[in-house]
Amino acid sequence: MKKILLALVVLGALPLASGCKWFKSPAKENLEPPAELTQIANEIKVDKLWSRNLGKGVGKAGLKLKPAVMDGRLFASDGGGDVYALDPDKGTVVWHTDTKANIGSSAGVGEGLVAVGTLDGEVIALDAGSGAERWRASATSEIVAAPAVAAGLVIARSYDGRVYAFDVKNGERRWVFDRTVPLLSLRGNGAPTIVAGRVLLGYDNGKIDALKIQDGTLAWEQTLANSEGRTELARMVDIDGELGVGPSEVFGATFQGQIGGLSIDSGRQLWSREFSSYGGVAFDAGQVYSADADGNVWALEARSGASVWKQDVLAHRWLSTPAYADGFVVVGDFEGYVHWLKADTGELRARTKLGDKGVRAAPVAIGNVVYVTGAKGELAAYRVAGG
Repeated sequence: MKKILLALVVLGALPLASGCKWFKSPAKENLEPPAELTQIANEIKVDKLWSRNLGKGVGKAGLKLKPAVMDGRLFASDGGGDVYALDPDKGTVVWHTDTKANIGSSAGVGEGLVAVGTLDGEVIALDAGSGAERWRASATSEIVAAPAVAAGLVIARSYDGRVYAFDVKNGERRWVFDRTVPLLSLRGNGAPTIVAGRVLLGYDNGKIDALKIQDGTLAWEQTLANSEGRTELARMVDIDGELGVGPSEVFGATFQGQIGGLSIDSGRQLWSREFSSYGGVAFDAGQVYSADADGNVWALEARSGASVWKQDVLAHRWLSTPAYADGFVVVGDFEGYVHWLKADTGELRARTKLGDKGVRAAPVAIGNVVYVTGAKGELAAYRVAGG
């Protein structure tokens, strides 16, 4: 039986899909209106360093495509099948490859390779230097999470819960890990995260798994949120976004459940608190950052989960997963605005606009430069003036 997918749309409805069929969205009058944007006190200037259109974007596919950086280049994918290598300082194209595939994931990079997943269940590996195709490998369902590359392997997660390890040289399958997934879930998967010889994954059942990268066996599994309720919808506790990684901890957030921290070594739960998020978490400077399902942005102490601050001025604006950038927390919203909040206080200090179709993917911060992708295929680089 195919898994029924739950996708999020701009106005806040939760349409369900089985195959290509969609339920009608709830009436607009039943939805919480997004907070109006008001003038920012003590506003700072954000410079747009460059911008470029990469293709058709993601359309209505519900994908969250963001760039990756390796060896002084920026790598980005587009739903139309294109993969780009760019100069991160100027935005100029170094190479461009048309894979002629239905790309579903962001680019994963490592060991001289750029890997993308497709909606047809393929992993495509390109040479990072030239863009030439090295190999293609098959999975059993669509891949919408960026593959991870390390230890001579490309780790890819398919939508049916399986995790594959392919040889970085030729795409030969090395191991497969199979995990049963719930019938109903949010539209999306968090990307595999490789740290300390382990592959960390957040699942739709509210659990975080750690696999041994050498053979794919389970090192540990920990429940972040329990599935409760009388209906499939009430029991949804997806970990749908990015995991945050600290020096020895991994942090995750669930829909209709919890946000918490675990020990990378053992999976021991360090703390948890009630929380609901459609996205993931970011970690930096001893704090965990996440946007909840109501559009509030939070900063929590990484050691205890205690609240540092909560910012509600962006309520119901369908925020992306935050990114930490040189003292700021950066989030995008459904109208294409990008917001800069002070990481120590949560104060909103700057705003710019990328496009008119929304920012779904988490911004990518490299030092004080932030790269943001829009749903229509826009990619831009920003920096706080004077930063």
